[in-house]
Amino acid sequence: MTISSRRTSVALRHVLLEVVLTLAPIGLASAWQTPPPAPVVILQPSPSPAQQFQQTVQQQQLRDQMQQSQLQQQLQQDVSSTAQRPFAGNPQAVQQSRQADQARQAQARARQRDLLQREQNAAALPRVIPQAFPAPARSGG
Repeated sequence: MTISSRRTSVALRHVLLEVVLTLAPIGLASAWQTPPPAPVVILQPSPSPAQQFQQTVQQQQLRDQMQQSQLQQQLQQDVSSTAQRPFAGNPQAVQQSRQADQARQAQARARQRDLLQREQNAAALPRVIPQAFPAPARSGG
């Protein structure tokens, strides 16, 4: 496991913890309310072979793009380390180089997050249609 993957793992844990802590009060508050009528879930038919193939291709493209991005980051880190060697005696130059590396890494992480979010948003979700309430009874008086 590399240092960057450990950092990513730690960052992911922090994000998940924040989400849990943010949503916990909402979950507790809704637990005290009466539950709404159960929604009717309309399942869409299974995707056709062509749709399955398209999904497989898109998933492979996503994996390829993520792998390419990771390789580019690793190459950039190697180049940066090599470029810092002549400036080892100059703390200001080393600091500037580190800041530039951090900015490039942040940009690469943002690109990866964007790529993942676009893929997740493109996924088709099943439609949920709320159950209709019965009409109120009328007395014919």
